[in-house]
Amino acid sequence: MMKSLIFLVFTLVLLPGTSLSQLSPSENRILHQIQKVLEYPPSLDTFTNWTDFCTLPSTDTLTITCSGNHVTELSIVGNRTRTSSSKVSVSLSTGFSIDSFFTVLTKLSSLKVLSLVSVGLWGPLPPKISRFKSLEVLNLSSNYITGEIPGSVNRLQNLKSLVLADNLFNGSVPDLKPLRVLEELDLSRNALGFLFPSVSNKVVSILLKNNSFRSLIPAELKGFDQLKRFDVSFNHFIGRIPPYLVSLQSIEYLNVAGNQLTGTFPADVSCGGKLEFVDLSHNLLSGKLPLCIESNSTSRVVLYSWNCLSDGNLKFQNPNSFCHEEALAVKPPKRVQEKESGIKIGLVLGIIGGAIGAMAILGMIVFIVFRRKGREAAEHNIYEKADVRKDSSLRLSPKLLTDARHVSPAMRVGALGLPEYHVFDFDEVEEATNNFDPANLMGEGSQGQLYKGRLREGSVVVVRCLRLMQGHSSQSLLRHMEVISKLRYRHLVSLLGHCVINHQEYSNGATTIFLIFEFVSNGTLRSHLTDWRKKEAMKWSQRMAVTVGVARGIQFLHTGVTPGIFGNNLKIENILLDENLTAKISTYFLPIPFVVGSESPFKGLESSERLDGVENGEKDDVYRLGVILMEVITGKASSSQDEVEAQRLQLEDALTNASSQLLLREVADPSLRGTYSFGSLKTTVEITVNCLSKDPSQRPSIEDVLWHLQYSVQVQEGWMTSGDLSMSQSHGLS
Repeated sequence: MMKSLIFLVFTLVLLPGTSLSQLSPSENRILHQIQKVLEYPPSLDTFTNWTDFCTLPSTDTLTITCSGNHVTELSIVGNRTRTSSSKVSVSLSTGFSIDSFFTVLTKLSSLKVLSLVSVGLWGPLPPKISRFKSLEVLNLSSNYITGEIPGSVNRLQNLKSLVLADNLFNGSVPDLKPLRVLEELDLSRNALGFLFPSVSNKVVSILLKNNSFRSLIPAELKGFDQLKRFDVSFNHFIGRIPPYLVSLQSIEYLNVAGNQLTGTFPADVSCGGKLEFVDLSHNLLSGKLPLCIESNSTSRVVLYSWNCLSDGNLKFQNPNSFCHEEALAVKPPKRVQEKESGIKIGLVLGIIGGAIGAMAILGMIVFIVFRRKGREAAEHNIYEKADVRKDSSLRLSPKLLTDARHVSPAMRVGALGLPEYHVFDFDEVEEATNNFDPANLMGEGSQGQLYKGRLREGSVVVVRCLRLMQGHSSQSLLRHMEVISKLRYRHLVSLLGHCVINHQEYSNGATTIFLIFEFVSNGTLRSHLTDWRKKEAMKWSQRMAVTVGVARGIQFLHTGVTPGIFGNNLKIENILLDENLTAKISTYFLPIPFVVGSESPFKGLESSERLDGVENGEKDDVYRLGVILMEVITGKASSSQDEVEAQRLQLEDALTNASSQLLLREVADPSLRGTYSFGSLKTTVEITVNCLSKDPSQRPSIEDVLWHLQYSVQVQEGWMTSGDLSMSQSHGLS
């Protein structure tokens, strides 16, 4: 009996889940309070009045670790995931106060790990974040935190990981060099800029993608011997690309895509021995790739399309003149070029001249007010004074035609090869269409007619006629035409110009806009997939190039103009191909809200509904791109939603089946046999299935789709330059 009792006591002492001391009552109350403030998220459903927090088993959505009766780790993953365009509709309620929340949270004074992901936090991050003296990991990703990152964050002397990705932070990043032990910095997908963050050279990972940084990549990175991951893609970094980036001792992943980096690589530059992935695409680089990158290696992925490089696959490069012109247009911000001494001198001079400047500004304000009143009066009469034959167009000012405030650098890339935007006279439109000859009528819809025409210099164009509703203002029309004039891009059927008339004898007295588009004569993507004569030219490489073009066109519509253009009703029969098989989207949504018969998805919506409409429009465009991708892969058209879903399930099954390689080859268009890499096909099928997800929030962003398609192209290029192509063709396999 005594032996059994001793054994029982010994066993209880050694049980791993048993705690001989409880969490302090104050911290116990704080955890319950956190559950309440976060509005009872599902991940905290296990919290009850009797919960022993220190013995809770860890899950994918909740981890609580204790030491010495104190919480040392609190990791919560909520269900309020933030997508690329979502707003406060899935954040915590308006009664939430982020300041009060962190006042409570900082009472967990022993925290070493704090991770609050997708819990719906909103508002500016309070400076009291610095009260976590023991904090080593701070992860607040995928929330709705706004404003600047507080400078007090650099007082967290023990911080090793700072992850603030997928929020709404803006402004400059505070000096992070005092964080001597910082190893991971992830500020991706915010609106931060414009200088590169100042960090310690001990950092291992720097992720800044999808922000607004516009500066040089600093030279001191050359001494970052421990840096393994460096991703600054899709920003506005400028200047010559630092060759040492590929040579860093520990670098494994390097992504500088989607910037405005210029220059060439020295021929003798060496690559770091651990380098596995390099993405240099969509910059302004020229010359040749370093030999260490160019050499064919199965252990290293290299992406370099859409630069001006003179080696590799030239089909996916811009001409040298393009990079030269773009480089001239890109200059470092003045703040980057100035020396510190110059700033100090400017400050002194500014103080001395302050009083004089104030007097000058006061006089200027008076002048501007009177001048603006005169200008507004002139604009108000823009139609009343217009003669139909002599001055029939709503004319954009020279400033409007050259002002780049509403267009991204991508617009200048896409407008390559197009003539300057032109405001046409009505005489020119009539002449081009032969007085709107019915023989030139290409189609007619609720919004107006479509005519084929020819300009005086011989160019064939398409003229789209749009009637405006009564009651619109000339100022409003002028603003919208400013956006319209920016729709010039390599992968859109681009606008060449417009004409606006207010003709009492035409169109029942309604104001009419004539939009003049380029004419694309080589048929649709659908016809190239179904017509046996055209199909011969549409092997896998050509199809992938087309899909990349379509994705880039959608990306431009979403991000290349402000405001972005969403809900574009994309269809494969509306993707046109020019003589070089360059894809051009022909039926994107035109942001003119007062067009008769307008199909704007946002017409008549309140502001909150409009925000939801933008998000739905973005995800709808991604879904429709998925439908296009599916037909490109299978060669089969889908005439109904049920057919789309059936084909999606077939692709999904082929991916997950143990015999996926065989099944994927069976679902692929038989005419592609022997022309594709299995890795390229699989990557494309995977992103297609994701695009077709029933849940819009689970669909990828257009940037993610584009990245995967470009990666698929690169895999295909590597396969074609190896010996596998001829071998697969000789065996009738792919």
